[in-house]
Amino acid sequence: SSRNSLARRASDSNSNQNIEAPERIAMAHVITEPCIGTKDTKCVEACPVNCIHPMPGEAGFEAATQLFIDPEACIDCGLCVDECPVQAIFPQDDVPAEWKKYIQINADHFKRS
Repeated sequence: SSRNSLARRASDSNSNQNIEAPERIAMAHVITEPCIGTKDTKCVEACPVNCIHPMPGEAGFEAATQLFIDPEACIDCGLCVDECPVQAIFPQDDVPAEWKKYIQINADHFKRS
């Protein structure tokens, strides 16, 4: 009986805490690992809103290891997905498990630029 009351109190105290889930990063599309070292720009050419950076000629293009999709500018058209010759671009919900870290990497790129 005392065990049940302890469990009830623990349950009650947990329900009173406002534990927030980590904020979900909203990314329509994410460029993942296969882009590293490739930086083929067919996706840049296909994008109707120029949301993939750095573009050739932009500061940082030569130094960048991969390209990134600006989550604020992307209109979720998906044209870049089929243009990528190394299949590096995925809708956020379809990013393979081993490349999920690229969701955060892509988001972080635009936080600091």
